[in-house]
Parts: sequence; C-alpha cells; structure tokens
Amino acid sequence: MGERVIPLIDERQAALPLPSPSGLELPPGHLRDARGRPLRDLRISVTDRCNFRCSYCMPKDVFGKHYSYLPHSALLSFEEITRVARAAVRHGVRKLRLTGGEPLLRKGIEQLIAQLAALRTPAGQPLDITLTTNGSLLARKAQALKDAGLQRVTVSLDGLDDATFRRMNDVDFPVAAVLAGIDAARAAGLRNIKVNMVVKRGANEDQILPMARHFRGSGVTLRFIEYMDVGTTNGWRMDEVLPSADVVRLLQDAFALVPLAASAPGETAMRWGYAGPDGRHDPALGEIGTISSVTQAFCGDCNRARLSMEGRLYLCLFASQGHDLRALLRSGADDETIEATLAAIWAQRNDRYSELRATLPPEAQPAHSSGRRVEMSYIGG
Repeated sequence: MGERVIPLIDERQAALPLPSPSGLELPPGHLRDARGRPLRDLRISVTDRCNFRCSYCMPKDVFGKHYSYLPHSALLSFEEITRVARAAVRHGVRKLRLTGGEPLLRKGIEQLIAQLAALRTPAGQPLDITLTTNGSLLARKAQALKDAGLQRVTVSLDGLDDATFRRMNDVDFPVAAVLAGIDAARAAGLRNIKVNMVVKRGANEDQILPMARHFRGSGVTLRFIEYMDVGTTNGWRMDEVLPSADVVRLLQDAFALVPLAASAPGETAMRWGYAGPDGRHDPALGEIGTISSVTQAFCGDCNRARLSMEGRLYLCLFASQGHDLRALLRSGADDETIEATLAAIWAQRNDRYSELRATLPPEAQPAHSSGRRVEMSYIGG
C-alpha cells in the first residue's frame, strides 16, 4: 500500500508578512497581545525529523521514505535561534522549551542548550530551559544535556505495555529503552521530570492506570493529554478523544486525589495530587496532570509562542501560517529591529482557536480549522 496523499500546508513557502517594527517603547516584560496576554514561553522546534511514526503526529503512510524534509541550510542556526530567544527574553519570556520533531536528532543540540542557558532576563535571572523528547536517545545523551545547562526534560510515553507502545510509535521501538532514558535523566540530575501520555480512545486508554501506578511515588509527574486536532494528517475525530474528565474519574476510582493549584500563570495542565492517609496531598506520592485543549480551552491565558526549525514564528498551536523571522535574521537586521518586529507581531495576536472550536457548531468552525493547520511534527507540542 502506497503513502497517502494529503494536501499539507507547505510551511516552507507560505508565510505571513512581517509587520512594521513598532516604535512603541516598552519596559522589559510589559508586552501584551490584543487580548492582554503576556509573552512568557517560547517553544523552539529544532528539527522536522523524528525516528517515531506515531499515528497522531507523523503517521507512516504520510511521512514515509519519500517524504521530503528540510535541508540543513534551511534550518535556523544555533546562533540565529539564540538571537530570537534573546529578543523574546527582553519582552518577557522566562521559559524556553526545545522540541521537534525529535530534538535529540539535531546534531550538536548540546551547543544550543549551552547558548540558551547563558541568557539572562533583564533582571539578571537565569531562564527555565527544558526539552521535550520521545526518550529514544535520552539514555545516551542525558548527562551531556545536563552538563550543557538543560534543567528539565519531558518524555513522551503512550503506554507501559510493550506491544501497545510499539504499535503507537509504529517503528517497533521498545518501551524499556524509553524507561531507561527516564532513569538516565534522573541519574544525571535533571529535575521535575514529566512524562506526557497522549490518550487516544480505542488505542491506549487501557494504559492509564498502569502508567499511574508505575510513576506514582517515583518523583516523575505523569500528564494525560487529550488527542488533539493538530495538523491535517492524523485523521483526527472527536469520537477518538477521551475527555480528561473521564480520565480523572478513572483515576479517582483507583487513587485518592486532591486538586492542586496551578504551578504558574498560563499553566496548561490541571494538577491533581495523590492523597495520603490524612486526605491531604502527600508530596512523596507525587501528582498527575491533565491537559484538556479539546474539552476545556485555555486560550484565555495562553502566553506561548512557537518558533519553527526554519524560523517561522507561530502564535497558536492550531495556526495555519507563521511570520518569517529567518528572512529578517538573514537580511542583516540588528538586535533592536528583531526585538521591535517581535513586539509588533505579538501585539497584534488575537488567536483563540480552542475557545472558538468549543462554542461553534461544525459548519461554523474557524476558517483555519478546515484543512490548513500546521502539523504537530513541524511546530512541536
């Protein structure tokens, strides 16, 4: 059977025009979008390649052997990425997350981490530097990543049953190797390790309780993510979404849970702590989280921007186009122009896709939901 032919957005060609650099002088960290939301989190995709073929992200019948990836010359260099990050930090970003594709496939990723770890806020504070990975290369790279300045890591893992996990990643990769990567990250001293499980009804919902039992009390925070309608290749259907409320009810049947406050403004996860015998959260038992971008929109306080591997800045996970910062970077623009352009882009931001999806009937969904969304593998999660 041949590869499916699906009309993808050609992110390498389509781009939004850059707005004129704003002449507005803002104190550091005071930038707001059109809905009053600050910029606090920059997610940086460093590659469009991945060694897994998860059906909800890079299905094999689309991203097969004939799929054309970006040439290395098209990717932002580490120095270019750092320039954008520095401008974003000037405007209030405090967290940088490296993603992909699979970011550990980017050669020399440790050098980029070292450059980003050297950045400081206007007040002189270090940034929160983290990375999301499928864990396949983590065992061999964890110590080097920590030595370069990485502080935290999030590992994607969609089940503990080996047969289920191999089916989900669709490249026959064993779950034991990912667990070994998590152990290596802990041994290297990476802190606040999280594991993300995408829950797809009919595929892996039977792994919810085994995953919870495995990571309870381990020091690793497990988060359950609703299967999302990102991109156009995964064949997303609402009936394959298991709402987070159902996940929590299942967990509450097995464990005593207590709700926890958000850890930071703009936090995407609802937090639940495992309770001890006294009915209060026992930190030694840890916590779980649910990310409900389908059933419970959190657009209202979304403070994230996403930079693609070849320099497109996206203002929403469900966007169809981004602003081409690579052209600006390679035009010889100075740092002040990059900062001003970034401010102008964010100031006009008005995205709230998930809120609109939740309130409109199918025939009235937002225009950019009808076959023109950027792919998860291109923009990162």
